[in-house]
Amino acid sequence: MSSKRNLSKGRRKIEIKRIEKVDARQVTFSKRKVGLFKNASELCTLCDAKTAVIVFSPAEKPYSFGHPSVDTVVDRYLSGGNYASQNNISGVHPYVGARIHDLNRQYSEALNELDAEKKR
Repeated sequence: MSSKRNLSKGRRKIEIKRIEKVDARQVTFSKRKVGLFKNASELCTLCDAKTAVIVFSPAEKPYSFGHPSVDTVVDRYLSGGNYASQNNISGVHPYVGARIHDLNRQYSEALNELDAEKKR
């Protein structure tokens, strides 16, 4: 007894190369962007990871995902990773500490601008 199986294409590996058709490229970007952000969100949920993803569309529009926020993650990265100890102000939750840190920075900038105006 030979049974005939329908061989479908199913989920095959695709060759990674640039998609030439502009419309197809935009559709693929939109679908894959959603999947990328979903995977980043799952990583945050499952592992309590802090993530930031920034992608630019073929039309040069930026799209971002961040947990807790893109700014918080990027600031931590740029500060060399010692963000938690820097912002943990007397037991305050790190996200609140990050906001306090940002407000203190804005306050300092405003004071510097005020001093510059007074010197004129």
